[in-house]
Amino acid sequence: CVILDVVDVTIGEGTQIGPAVQIYSADHPRDLRQRREGLELGRPVRIGSNVWIGGGAVILPGISIGDDAIVGAGCVVTRDVAAGTTVVGNPSRRIGP
Repeated sequence: CVILDVVDVTIGEGTQIGPAVQIYSADHPRDLRQRREGLELGRPVRIGSNVWIGGGAVILPGISIGDDAIVGAGCVVTRDVAAGTTVVGNPSRRIGP
């Protein structure tokens, strides 16, 4: 997997991360002028305990994933994931409890 960690990325105990997963904490300004200046920022990522992240998933900057959640293979996580839920797709959507 790739973890781009310009700020804290926290991964809880017992979490399983599949192959080719990408976890990004680095972000760029949305304003074109600021991007042209080379500005960059970071948004911390928090992944709880006992989370299962399927192969090829992408976790975007600033995301929190609660304990015992499942992130399906190939999922692009654009919003926080509540504890104990399952998300799939691009962008991710909840399918489980």
